[in-house]
Amino acid sequence: MRHPAIITGFLLLLLGAATVPAQEQKWVIKSLSGGEDFAYDLNTGTLVGTNGVYISFEGTELTADSVTFNQKQGQAQADGHVRIQRDDQLWVGEHIDYNFFTKQMQAEQYRSGKPPVFVGGAGLSGNFSVSNRLYSATNAIITTDDVADPAFLIRAREITVVPGKYVEAHGATLILDGVPVFYFPYYKRNLGEHANNFNFKPGYRSRFGAFLLTRYDWYWNDYLDGTLHFDARSRRGVALGPDFNYHLGPWGDGTLRYYYLYDQTPEKNANGVKVPHNRERVAFSYWANPATNLTIRSQVRYQSDPLLLRDFFEGEYNENVQPSTYVEVNKFWSNFSLDAVAQPRLDNFLETVERLPEVRLTGYRQQLGNTPVYYESESSVAYLQRLFAVSNSIPLGNDYAALRADTYHQLLLPYTFFNWLNVTPHAGGRFTYYSEASGPGATNAEAYRGVFDTGLRVSFKAAQTWAGVRNHLLELNGVRHILEPSLDYLFVPAPNHLPSYVPQFDSTLPSLRMLPNDFPEMNSVDSIDSQNVLRFGLRNQLQTKRDGQIVNFLDWSVFTDWRLHRSSDQPGLTSFSDIYSDLIFTPRSWLQFESQTRYNLADNNFRLAYHTVTLQPNNVWSWSLGHFYVHDDPLLGTGNNLITSRFFFRLNENWGVQFGHNFEARNGQLQEQYYSLYRDLRSWTTALTFRVSENTGQPTDYTVAVTFSLKALPRFGLGGDAVRPYSLFGG
Repeated sequence: MRHPAIITGFLLLLLGAATVPAQEQKWVIKSLSGGEDFAYDLNTGTLVGTNGVYISFEGTELTADSVTFNQKQGQAQADGHVRIQRDDQLWVGEHIDYNFFTKQMQAEQYRSGKPPVFVGGAGLSGNFSVSNRLYSATNAIITTDDVADPAFLIRAREITVVPGKYVEAHGATLILDGVPVFYFPYYKRNLGEHANNFNFKPGYRSRFGAFLLTRYDWYWNDYLDGTLHFDARSRRGVALGPDFNYHLGPWGDGTLRYYYLYDQTPEKNANGVKVPHNRERVAFSYWANPATNLTIRSQVRYQSDPLLLRDFFEGEYNENVQPSTYVEVNKFWSNFSLDAVAQPRLDNFLETVERLPEVRLTGYRQQLGNTPVYYESESSVAYLQRLFAVSNSIPLGNDYAALRADTYHQLLLPYTFFNWLNVTPHAGGRFTYYSEASGPGATNAEAYRGVFDTGLRVSFKAAQTWAGVRNHLLELNGVRHILEPSLDYLFVPAPNHLPSYVPQFDSTLPSLRMLPNDFPEMNSVDSIDSQNVLRFGLRNQLQTKRDGQIVNFLDWSVFTDWRLHRSSDQPGLTSFSDIYSDLIFTPRSWLQFESQTRYNLADNNFRLAYHTVTLQPNNVWSWSLGHFYVHDDPLLGTGNNLITSRFFFRLNENWGVQFGHNFEARNGQLQEQYYSLYRDLRSWTTALTFRVSENTGQPTDYTVAVTFSLKALPRFGLGGDAVRPYSLFGG
């Protein structure tokens, strides 16, 4: 019988029966066609719906062309375009039996998806319950391709799925574009954040020969995961090693990595010494925050020879050619922090200052009571060893060591005049004790050094707004100009002991950028000398509105020092330092120009000129051009005149290209060029990359590499291969 009154009575019965606890939940049952498409059997308590039915109960939603439903048992037999949604899991099939109370499901043909993995097959049985969300199926497929005809899939005799956790398969075959390519008697893949997967990178490199770099990323549990490396290079041999990543909650996170290679044809280092056949590296890191305001950091880096990173971990080598080893513990409060650091040397081919250990107490700038005076300090004690690099068992310098205790205290009196002029006079004092130096390079006796400093900082900020300025070409929607001049005067009388009288551990290192000259920011403790200098600074900002946000249309800072007095112990210093300029100009949201320069007034030339122009008008193409010039320097060595280019173009939805070039204009040498061709394979992306490297004094190095990345679990983050192109070649 079909009648709206019967349907209404049935729904009232469902919502009003309080004797069954499960029926206290709200049922929603309705026709999707809007007609009278329900029939109810009073004897059996069975509802039959046709022409589109929707049922919802306890977070589970079912839709189908027709449904036979028993409310007392919670059992539904659904036919035709069946869809069952619970949380973020969706099941689709033509005939599915589902129990809303027990969450059990039976299906002959089905599809289900929870990115990044989708499954389908026949003979499904399972349970949706919170305590046991487990499904089993026969003649099933697993894929990351969310289409009806996936290009990448695994077909299995039997699979077990725990949504959001893992999928397990027996008798599995890997199929690519309809072609079986690999058989797995047993296959398991995690569906969470850390999914187990293989990565292969085949290629050829002149220095390596043919190579195949293999890694297996695995996930054990929430506390431990990692990677297994197995690399084969025809000219160099086989290499392997594990990476372990551990996660201990409040007790910290860290990594442990090991890599070993028996090098069949090792090369020679810069001194002509052949590196050993047995080559290995150990890397360890640890970070923890076990208590409030307490952090622990450590890093251990060991490598058997100085060329290991350059040869096999090129990306790491370009980021840091001299990795350090240290353990640091930091405890901080609102006004103070206490640091303890131990920094030993593990690789004797690296020059290092060992700190065994160093303890430092820092007092942050803080007001003294109700007075207008502020106070800051920094004190440390350390046993330091200057260790020079060893080459072929011969030290390249004479080591020395000493105990150093240092304390610095400063008072400041900040004040604002006329509500816009900031004036901060300051005065400070430093006392440093050095024990008698020891070691073959020791030349310094026990010393007590006192240093006094005083100065004045003056700055103000002025702004003017032109709200009516509009310019479509430059994307200007109103303009605000902010001007920030600054003047910093520092006077340091000559200390009672000049730098040559005390051992040099923390000395001023050569730098292309302007170094701080105020204490305690200037931390080259052992090279402190007399100063009488004015530092001028000027910052200009032009701001506008773009897409409702305030952005810097122009940001330009200029700095220079005027040395009012030059000591006879400081030869080579001129009255004025170089002029430093930092500029960022964004005339369009997709066009940016950056510039960093250092101009030598005495010689009228640039010691540094670094410029980049980046164009990214759309997602089809982008281009970055750069120029890096460094003048020859007796401390920094031979300079550069390098021109760089990075260009990416998307040919269509499936193809893209990327070109990179580094040209050294001094000798007309194209030092590096690489070309990548990208192909979208729907489930996968792949890249074919060709690189040529030419460095002075070394043979030309050719590299061809092929990389694969599963879209659902990409090998690189967005743009990662462009930012770190060396990762395409095994570095």
